[in-house]
Order: sequence, then structure tokens, then C-alpha cells
Amino acid sequence: MIWLRRLLLLALGALSGLGFEPWALWPLALVAFALWLFLVHEARWLRHALGIGWLFGLGHMAVANLWIQQPFVFQDKMPPQLGYIAVVLVAAYLAIFPMLAAGVAWRIGSRAASGDPAPRPDAAFVLVAGAGWTATEYLRGTLFTGYPWDPLAVIWIPQLSIAGAARFVGTYTLSGLTVVVAGALMLLAQRRWQLALITVVPIVSLLWFPTVRIDPVPAAGTPVVRVVQPNLPEEARPTDDYAEANFQALARLSGKPDPDRSRLILWPEGAIRFPVEDGYPLYVYQELGSAQTARMRMAALLGDHDTILTGTQGMYFDKKTENMTAATNSIAVIGADARLHGRYDKAHLVPYGEYLPMRPLLEAIGLSRLVPGDVDFIPGPGPRTMTVAGFGKVGMLICYEVIFSGHVVDPNDRPDFIFNPSNDAWFGTMGPPAHLAQARLRAIEEGLSIVRATPTGISAIIDPDGSIRQSIAMGKAGAIEGPVARGAPTLFSRLGNWLALIVSAILLICAIAIRRLAR
Repeated sequence: MIWLRRLLLLALGALSGLGFEPWALWPLALVAFALWLFLVHEARWLRHALGIGWLFGLGHMAVANLWIQQPFVFQDKMPPQLGYIAVVLVAAYLAIFPMLAAGVAWRIGSRAASGDPAPRPDAAFVLVAGAGWTATEYLRGTLFTGYPWDPLAVIWIPQLSIAGAARFVGTYTLSGLTVVVAGALMLLAQRRWQLALITVVPIVSLLWFPTVRIDPVPAAGTPVVRVVQPNLPEEARPTDDYAEANFQALARLSGKPDPDRSRLILWPEGAIRFPVEDGYPLYVYQELGSAQTARMRMAALLGDHDTILTGTQGMYFDKKTENMTAATNSIAVIGADARLHGRYDKAHLVPYGEYLPMRPLLEAIGLSRLVPGDVDFIPGPGPRTMTVAGFGKVGMLICYEVIFSGHVVDPNDRPDFIFNPSNDAWFGTMGPPAHLAQARLRAIEEGLSIVRATPTGISAIIDPDGSIRQSIAMGKAGAIEGPVARGAPTLFSRLGNWLALIVSAILLICAIAIRRLAR
């Protein structure tokens, strides 16, 4: 019987995970969370509440991170079956955070914790649960470099009128308020109408704020961005001639210069496999080709006022031995003059993907990075804004850096929009839609357009309200071209994740007030 209950909790958590992309069954997620809250409240002891939280979290996080198995298919040094074990191990760790949220909700919010012999769920419990989820989801996004993939708030992306609340309170707070909405459903199921209204009315009021104002489409002659998606089948398993084939595909799709309009051509993460920087040891250019030649080939695609932003790699070498010691996952700015005008280095690196923690130990037992390579990537300094002549200030984020709420913009130099090249070819069919949804949530939070360029999809131009202006579907080659909308700074862009602390404190104060009034 105990095992059956545990399996049901796992299944309930898995159902809640279906609220995320690519499934987007957000009503099912709300019902699953409502049932989970009821079970947490009904726990007789704290350890039971913690167990309920962890098992539910295990199912929830496993479904959200199923895409992690896919990269193992393309790493020849490790068996593909290890990917399924990786999903379970990642979910087992991430489930600690729902466990802590359940413990907080039960210990502070449940009357059973204070000895009430026949407690019933009330609004105070629901509000404490929302505060607990907000706090623990924030911790998930920050501890040990953080891993905030699929925050609960992202289930609202199909309902942009609700997701729009993130511009006021941010992702983590919206996740906590989502738990409060699920708690209101639980109270309604018990016919506690007044308590449900007390709980949910302040949250629904967020939807009455005006929507983000977006600039109209600019007139002819205004600079445009052109996003290129080559979609070569060898992207996940590059062949010997892949570097050249990929460049040819990028060149074909980059279009022709327009004398009446400047273009900012955007290529995906890691698009260029040739060096673009001078100053490396001679053998690098003998093996991979001249950096000057690579830049000239790119410049040949440009008009006088065009620029290319492309994913590339920086390299570092030992001065004495000339052996390569480290690399960076970077964005290079290449002008029509065939010069390198700037480089951004990715700051939030993927553990086990871009670097191998405890490399000597893990290599000794046969483990390797998911991205093949003998040296690790090193991080850059963090969010950076670069001025691109003719196009204004461009924020730079590579791949999953876009999932870190509150850490995507240089606070001292707000950009006009964000460029987010990514390589989602490794992540099967489940990862790219989820990644795109989280980029849309960042656009809402910051009030900025985000332009994503990927090799195999989903590339998109995202407006500041989270809507998709143009996109290229997964598994399709193509290009999209158009202007980028300018948005205004949001409340979240000014206060950041302090709002999570503020709103959590308000929820706890309201919970205490409700309890005292009920005495």
C-alpha cells in the first residue's frame, strides 16, 4: 500500500510536469498542484510532508528534464542508456526544492503542525505554500551556479495575459502565485468559497494592469535583423567537412545586401568552426584555416552598413608549450570591413556539458563531457551590452543563459534588445520548445525583445510582451528578417528578484493576519 501511494505521488508530479512545453497542459498542472497541496496539508508529521514534496517533485522534475537524455545519444564516449539515469539523478536533486516548499507549507501553514486534531486547509496554508515555493524556486536558480530550467511560471506562456504579470513581479514570484491559484482550486473543491476568493482575487487583479506598449513596425529604411537557421543534419554529429558545409549553408541563407537598409545578420551558437581571431599559434591556422580569411568570407556577404553576430569559440594557449588550455563559448561581432569588433564570452556554463567538474576523478572512471573536447570552457564576466554601429545596444546571452531570471541584462547598460544564439540540436524534440518558452518569459520580465538564432530550431524574434513576431520551426532551414520592437523598462527590470522577497513577505504577513482574525 505504501508503494502504491508513492507511485501515485510520482504520477501526480509527472502530470504536473505536462504543464510545460511542448505539452502545455497548464490546466492539468494546476489540478495536480491542487491535489498535491491537499496531500501536504493532510500529512500527520513533518517528515511525511517532506516525503510527499520530494516524491511529487521527482515526477515533476523528471518530466521537465526528459530532454537531458538526448545529448547522451550523440556522445560516443558514454552509453546512451546513461542518459535515463542522468534524468533520474537530476530530478532527484531538483526534487529537494519542492520538498522544502512542502515542509515550509506544512510547518508554518498547516494547523496540524500546531496540534489541531481536525484541521482543514485554509487561505493561510495556501499563502504560506506560495511563499515557500517562491523562495525554494529562487534557491534552485541560484545555488551551486543554479539550474532554474522550467520554473512553474512558464506554464502561463500560452496565456500571455497571465504571463504578463512577470513584468511586475518576476518569474519566481509568479511561480509562487501559481501555487496560490492551485490552492484556491483546492479550497473551491472543498466549497470554501470565501477563503478561495480571499486567496485568488489579489492575484487576478494583476491581469488588469495595462499590457506592454510596443513600438509600431518601423518605416522602410529602418535597420532589420536577419536570423539564419541552416538545419544541417550533421549538426549533432559533425563530419569532417561539416565546418565548410555549415558555412556555405549560412552564407546561402544570409541573403543579399540591401542598399536602402542596414542588416544585422544573426547566426547560431557555435556557427563558425574556423578561428576568427588573430594571435593564436601558427599550427591553429594551418589546421583550421586563416582567421583573416574567415572574416573576409563573412564580410563578402555584407553591405557597407551590415554586421554579423555569430557564435564562435575563443581559445587560450600555454605561452611556452603552445598547447591549448581552455576555450570560451562566444559571440563575435564581424563588420563589413572584415574586422573583429568585439567578443562576448558565455558566463553561465553548463556543468558536464561545457566543463567537467572534478575532471581528473571523473575521467578516471570513464565519464566525459556531453560536448566532446579535451579542454574545458571557461566563463566570461557576465551579462554584457555591446554597441553595434547602426543598430544600437545589443545584449548578449548564449544558450541557456536566457533561463536565469534577473541575470540577463547588464544593470549599468540596458540594451535595446537581446541576442540569444543557441544550439538546441542536441535536445531532441522536447528541449527546444521549453527553451523558447523560457526566453519568452525573459522578454516579458525585462520588457525587451529577444532574438534567438539556432541551427535546427526554434529560431524566433520575440517581442517585449512575449509574443512571437516571426519564427522558423524545428527541422526547417530558412531565414526570417524584420525589425525589432523596442520596449520600456518594467518594474521587474528595475527591482529584480527583490520582488520575490517582498511578495513572499507579504504572503506570509497575510497568512498570519488571516490566522489571527480566525481566532
